[in-house]
Amino acid sequence: MLEFVFWISVFLILYPYFVYPLILLALASVKPRPVRLETWEPSVTILIPAYNEVDCIFATVQNKLELEYPSAKLQIIVVSDGSNDGTDDTVRQFAGCGVQLLRREGREGKAAALNEAVTHATGDIVVFSDANSLFDADALRYIVENFADPDIGYVTGLLSFVNDDTAGVSGTGGSAYLRFENLLRATESRVGSIIGVNGGVDAIRRELYAQIPRNLITDFVLPLKVIAAGGRVVFDKRVRSREMANTEISSEFRMRVRVALRALQGLAYMRHLLNPLRYPLASFCLISHKVLRYLAFVFMLGALITNIALALSSPVYQVLLGLHLAGYGIALMGLYAKLPGPLKHIAGAPSYLLMTYVAFAIASFRFCRGDTMATWRPRAG
Repeated sequence: MLEFVFWISVFLILYPYFVYPLILLALASVKPRPVRLETWEPSVTILIPAYNEVDCIFATVQNKLELEYPSAKLQIIVVSDGSNDGTDDTVRQFAGCGVQLLRREGREGKAAALNEAVTHATGDIVVFSDANSLFDADALRYIVENFADPDIGYVTGLLSFVNDDTAGVSGTGGSAYLRFENLLRATESRVGSIIGVNGGVDAIRRELYAQIPRNLITDFVLPLKVIAAGGRVVFDKRVRSREMANTEISSEFRMRVRVALRALQGLAYMRHLLNPLRYPLASFCLISHKVLRYLAFVFMLGALITNIALALSSPVYQVLLGLHLAGYGIALMGLYAKLPGPLKHIAGAPSYLLMTYVAFAIASFRFCRGDTMATWRPRAG
């Protein structure tokens, strides 16, 4: 029995990273679903939610004004969620360029901010940008090409961190994690729809936008709503955006807890998508990509406890326990020590994963307790 628990725990830990992608590749080879891309120029609204982003909002707005897209078909709205650091004054400098400032009194969070901002949107396509996201000049053109396919309801792009080599575990590990996610999203797109998007560079058909409860994460729930409505959510690696990586592991950890908590609430809110009889592919992908990852801390604890118990009477499991503990040692070393370059890169991914799974554990506890986290803090660059 202990051996069964150990090996099933190990399998469930590794499944989202190794088995699930292989299944997707097999499905994509049998029944691929390519996106029918076409050049066109619909009207576009860019929504930028901001809270105390005075350090980066000027560059972000300037970046959006410089995108390669007809200005007559582009609307830019910055929605300030109770900022008090001069963010609003900075945005007002662009009033002559047509940039609109939507000021909200009382801080309610990103979902509430976007719910109000989208009522002011005039574009057929609504694009979401973080307050510190800088798009490549051709990003909008590539985004709208996807929407020429009537089956496409939501598009996300490739987000990268520009200071990952100097940002410690939160940068090197976060970038490695993001690279894997982008590869997985590309494969999911070939099969049907992706599960989870890069919230700093994504877009939706305006008629598909649905009001989202303020405690939920929009860039998780909105794509699921599109899938539930029969639309596709796809990843386009040509749509590029860049942000500064977190330089503080504590800031990255808080962000992971907040995102995981709100994602768990989003899963509960959209739980009908977990019904394999009604949504066979969506439920399979949701469970494989999200649910099993959020439960990984349970499987990790199960694997460690049973490994210790089995090692008491088996040389084979003693060796496995040594490897097991060495893995945790490398992860902890990466979190708490300033390592030289090569070791930093070796420890980056394990350290980031360990930090992420601890965040998932805390988020799960807070979810069961009924906590909510609607608001956010600016990324510590």
